[in-house]
Amino acid sequence: MSHNPVRPWRNIERRKSRQIMVGNVPVGGDAPISVQTMTNTLTTDVKGTIAQVLAAAEAGADIVRVSVPDEASSRALKEIVAESPVPIVADIHFHYKRGIEAAEAGAACLRINPGNIGDESRVREVIKAARDHNCSIRIGVNAGSLEKHLLEKYGEPCPEAMVESGLEHIRILQDNDFHEFKISVKASDVFLAAAAYQALADATDAPIHLGITEAGGLMSGTIKSAIGLGNLLWSGIGDTIRVSLSADPVEEVKVGYEILKSLGLRHRGVNIISCPSCARQGFDVIKTVEALEQRLAHIKTPMSLSIIGCVVNGPGEALMTDVGFTGGGAGSGMVYLAGKQSHKLDNARMVDHIVEQVEKKAAEIEAAQSE
Repeated sequence: MSHNPVRPWRNIERRKSRQIMVGNVPVGGDAPISVQTMTNTLTTDVKGTIAQVLAAAEAGADIVRVSVPDEASSRALKEIVAESPVPIVADIHFHYKRGIEAAEAGAACLRINPGNIGDESRVREVIKAARDHNCSIRIGVNAGSLEKHLLEKYGEPCPEAMVESGLEHIRILQDNDFHEFKISVKASDVFLAAAAYQALADATDAPIHLGITEAGGLMSGTIKSAIGLGNLLWSGIGDTIRVSLSADPVEEVKVGYEILKSLGLRHRGVNIISCPSCARQGFDVIKTVEALEQRLAHIKTPMSLSIIGCVVNGPGEALMTDVGFTGGGAGSGMVYLAGKQSHKLDNARMVDHIVEQVEKKAAEIEAAQSE
């Protein structure tokens, strides 16, 4: 739960779900909402795939998914798992044997699409492999690959069909006494995905994996994901998220964290509060923020920084941030520390000095936490 007794309008009451483990990462229950991404290299390119996994983990990914479409990918997966600092989810497309091989290769979780993998007997074999190798399973329902009988029943992909598909496959897992599973009901249509997830949240206590699938490029996909996932997270639905972008997986991780940060559900790194700039600005706000985003990307400690071009809103925003800078006149501005005026600073020295102040504050926060 995101709880703020002083500002109760900020509270988010999270849906109560069972907790499972994806490797060493808890998903569901009272665990933090985890952030996932997926590699887009050929899995058989072991070196390239490991490099993407490491970059995603460095950006903050808690879990990384890897596609396993063929036998060669299953063999490569073993090497990838051995080098990964985070749990690896094996994405199984059509052949149930890939699920068995992935479990044997050390995957922490198997993602299966019920509409593609085959009949119950094949799913049972995947369940056995998961149990034998301590894997969890994600039931991944997708509007684009629903079972034929559901499309015939409902006429088109719809929330009812997606939830029915998910519940049918939950039943198969539970009938086989397997309960280490999470579930998703993804669609590229924001309305369809949101409605399906809302109905699913009422129908099961399983942990929910949120995503708007095939959301698009970096800009459009970020907006669609922020609307769809933000709406669901705000209502308390979601235990782990993946932002699906036609972009570098690291960007998916960044966007995922930004969505969670905007709702106060998870914090990592520097949250920069900045104005859009206007004729009142005392320095070039846009270029300054671009520079600071790059220079502060290495900071993992949760903290806030305000960069405001003038004194209209600057002092007020600085009251609420760890470090702040407000533009003034004559080529200088005011530095704020812990919400209070600290000292004047020439604009020419602004970026270097702010980076120093943020790094110093991050060190203080880390030291206090370790104590």
